[in-house]
Amino acid sequence: MVFQKFVRNTQKRIGGLLFLLAGKKPWKPGYLAYREAKITEIIINGDFDGEVLRPGYGHRIDERIIEYPWLFSRIPPCAGKLLDAGSVLNHKFLLEQKVLREKTIVISTLAPEGNCFWKRGISYVYEDLRETYFKDDCFDFVVCLSTIEHIGMDNTLLYTKDISKKEMNPDSYRDAIREFWRILKPHGTLYLSFPYGRYCNHGWFQVFDEEMLDQVINLFTPKSVLERHFRYESDGWHVSSREESKDGTCFDIRQEKTYSADYAAFSRAVVCLEMVK
Repeated sequence: MVFQKFVRNTQKRIGGLLFLLAGKKPWKPGYLAYREAKITEIIINGDFDGEVLRPGYGHRIDERIIEYPWLFSRIPPCAGKLLDAGSVLNHKFLLEQKVLREKTIVISTLAPEGNCFWKRGISYVYEDLRETYFKDDCFDFVVCLSTIEHIGMDNTLLYTKDISKKEMNPDSYRDAIREFWRILKPHGTLYLSFPYGRYCNHGWFQVFDEEMLDQVINLFTPKSVLERHFRYESDGWHVSSREESKDGTCFDIRQEKTYSADYAAFSRAVVCLEMVK
């Protein structure tokens, strides 16, 4: 176990060095290792502050550098049943974090992935989030980070080869929001994030605007809601607001062949919602 951890840490350091030597360009060799190391460091140190981000925070790293630390700064370290709606937690460096160890975790996604941690007691179910297999009032927590923007879109480009998932039903994310409310226990919490700003349909995902954000909140009818905005600029991520992020866009690496001047890795604005049923 110690040797495996040493090897993993060495791989991260080498990967991070490759990323830096390549000019710190998103998605180039070493990028994922660099990103994982930075996210792990922030989570372990517990130094994510949703009110103020330090200068240069997450420079040239995609919104995962916001979403994961935000989630781990908010979710309580108690026992409970948690649904990972979209398989964003299906990574060893996340599942080994203390805040998740006491929880019973179910991962719901479209298709099997290379990572599988059933020996850790993780359960997997392959389904459509618009119509899950779970009973009413089943979970204490639902985590859905950067997933609903893909619901009802063409998911054959990246997530599955099932041709039935090649859709263009951009409004059907609403069904997933209703489903999250149904399967959460009373006083259960939904942790939700998605790209925010100027509406744009990219085919395999969409950027939510203010009207869609309000629809999400109103559909869930939360007892309480915490709304946090963040935006990316050429010097890194900043705390933002609806108004400051309203023109947010995405760098879509599948469609854009050259980097933009800010070297954004993906979303230039993201909203994180904590909603209590």
